[in-house]
Amino acid sequence: MRKINWGVLGTADIARGQTIPAMKTADNCTLYAIAGRSLEKAQAFQREFGFEKAYGSYEELLNDPQVEAVYIPLPNDLHCAWSVRALQAGKHVLCEKPLAVSKAQAETMFRAAEENGVFLMEAFAYLHSPIVSTVRAEIEAGTIGEIRYLESAFLTGRRPDTDIRLRKETFGGAMYDLGCYAMSMALYLMGRDPETVRAAAQFSEKKIDLYTTALLLYENGAVAKLDCGMLLPQGRRDRLHIYGTKGEIHSPVQFNQMGEIPYTVIRDDRAETKTVTALNNYRLEVEQLGRCITDGESPRVSKAFSLRCAGVMDQILEQIGY
Repeated sequence: MRKINWGVLGTADIARGQTIPAMKTADNCTLYAIAGRSLEKAQAFQREFGFEKAYGSYEELLNDPQVEAVYIPLPNDLHCAWSVRALQAGKHVLCEKPLAVSKAQAETMFRAAEENGVFLMEAFAYLHSPIVSTVRAEIEAGTIGEIRYLESAFLTGRRPDTDIRLRKETFGGAMYDLGCYAMSMALYLMGRDPETVRAAAQFSEKKIDLYTTALLLYENGAVAKLDCGMLLPQGRRDRLHIYGTKGEIHSPVQFNQMGEIPYTVIRDDRAETKTVTALNNYRLEVEQLGRCITDGESPRVSKAFSLRCAGVMDQILEQIGY
């Protein structure tokens, strides 16, 4: 198995806490280079995780011909610019969600990937989990009939105003940070775009959405309800409920959860609980993009899907005036 030389563009918390540790365990990944806004930051990550090289600027990493693929965990406002620069440098790119702050930006990014013959994939790690593909398979098999109502939610505690996720200039807020999960789950399981989008939000004094709810309305009368927010007193609450014409599916799964994950199918008032074993989703997404590079697989999170997500996100943000 050929290993891909990966570079990481930035020293964000998601990189340190989730993606880089997962990359260390990936079968086809070499932690080759890390770049920070300062050489000291990059060298600290190099010592902690064992990168072969450390760079004090993103440009230096992109200029290294040995770097084959780049993971971008930068703030939302930097995704487009640095992804395009990496793609133009001939690097494959795994960019954190949301891929872009608008559909127009996402289209620019994919155009750069196509023009340079490299892959671009949005880092929705949870979409690589077998729990998601298993639930979708149940739906496609007609287990619960035609979906009439779906609820998807991601709620966390309030973050301090100084948190980068609550800065408007970096495109923070509940919808961008958390809602993209709930929305993408609904779009993935519904399998198509809504006919109409409705949304409302609660804003902070700094005009950041702390809670957003949206309704995706389909031409056949089906409804998907999305909730996201940073307002719980403590903890985190994820929710997935799907109601069909023949039954229901419920799961307590948290986005990017590992281990034994149950889901319950209810039909004719009889409930059957099944279990799926999920590995580290961040590892799975890195390995999958690696196989795209070496074995010709297609990205699990496709261009078409990312553009669908970006388009619906645009509509929700327009509805709430953000």
